[in-house]
Amino acid sequence: MRAVEYFLAGGIVAWPLLGFSIVAIALVTERTWFWLKVHRRQNRIVREALKLYPLKPSTAIKLLKENGDLPIARIFLEALELDNPKPEEFRLALETAAQAEIPTLKRFNNAFETIVALAPLLGLLGTVLGLMTAFSSLRLGDVAGTQSTGVTGGISEALISTVMGLVVAIVTLIFANTFRSFYLRQLAMIQEYGGQLELLYRRHYEQGKEYYAST
Repeated sequence: MRAVEYFLAGGIVAWPLLGFSIVAIALVTERTWFWLKVHRRQNRIVREALKLYPLKPSTAIKLLKENGDLPIARIFLEALELDNPKPEEFRLALETAAQAEIPTLKRFNNAFETIVALAPLLGLLGTVLGLMTAFSSLRLGDVAGTQSTGVTGGISEALISTVMGLVVAIVTLIFANTFRSFYLRQLAMIQEYGGQLELLYRRHYEQGKEYYAST
């Protein structure tokens, strides 16, 4: 009940801030599940695929297909499923697939930025509205009388709405920056493992070995 009282004391801006907090929780949950899945399996799967590829290309492709929900697996498959491409075509396929995966890796970034930007502004709006309520309730000569209730309520609304806006923005910013660091790390990993796969393919191509997706 205490939390409900604080929420209601935040005034009209408490409702959009509540909506922002619910949306932020939903987005954070989805992104947390996504990155946990990636971090748990991706390194092991990709390293195993890189070991298998020089010996058994079809087995490596099968392994990647079985883990097609991983971004880097989809990137590798775009190149590996080409029939005996030239090294330049192989590299272009890797780069194009990597670019296509960026929206998935950066998903909801704009939503996080919007919440971080608007939540403090809504808190500031609540502060202004609360102060307006307080000053409109203030009457000279009656500061300690019946009008003091409106003044107190207006000040409470101003302070609580400010706190709510800052809390929503700060918590969302922490998670947004964490997911951004995961995204940057993922890009570096894609470049590293993609480069290793390209070198393996180029080496076998120069040796005159042909690798087909149906091998």
